[in-house]
Amino acid sequence: MSLRRAVPAGASVAFAALAVLVAHGSLTRIDQWTIDHAMANVHRAGTAPTLGDGLVPLLGAHWDSWLDVVANIVTAPASLLLSLLIVGAGVLELRRRGRPRAAAAWAAAWLAGNLVEWVCKSTLERPALYRHGLHLSAFDTSFPSGHTIRSLLIVAVVATVWPARRLWAAIWAAATIVLLEVDALHTVSDLAGGMLLTVLLVSAARAAAD
Repeated sequence: MSLRRAVPAGASVAFAALAVLVAHGSLTRIDQWTIDHAMANVHRAGTAPTLGDGLVPLLGAHWDSWLDVVANIVTAPASLLLSLLIVGAGVLELRRRGRPRAAAAWAAAWLAGNLVEWVCKSTLERPALYRHGLHLSAFDTSFPSGHTIRSLLIVAVVATVWPARRLWAAIWAAATIVLLEVDALHTVSDLAGGMLLTVLLVSAARAAAD
């Protein structure tokens, strides 16, 4: 098997295995440890976000601390609507440059990533996580992290269309992923799931674009 085929195949198997482990509760101890030791604003995980929160950037966001403010601003481009605009701009630029296959591949990757996120969050429920006896219900169906998926897809699109800006995009994505954990937006297994799924999406998009 060539490396081009091995990477997406390995990522898909790893993602599926991780999803099973999350649902089974095999990673609960790890997630619970990060909640207890790596999250600053655990109050944010008390309730699950609504559909409107997912569609409209910063709708329902908390602004209770400086960390909330920083996290809201930094992670906003990875929201559903803003990421659509960013990836869409890259897709249109690829079409303008006469690369319709690449444009279609990246558009499909964005759509597939959000579809898989929705399916997983609609069907997969992990064992309850707690902080000081409080059930953090927002984490029950938070796998995988859509913000992680979309932030890394943005990096891949920027690297493809505007390579001179890829370093800044990568720095932003890294900051986004860290803040998703520290500001109690996602558990570490959610982030890992988002990363693995994005490896699959980016590999497939690049193969289809050639």
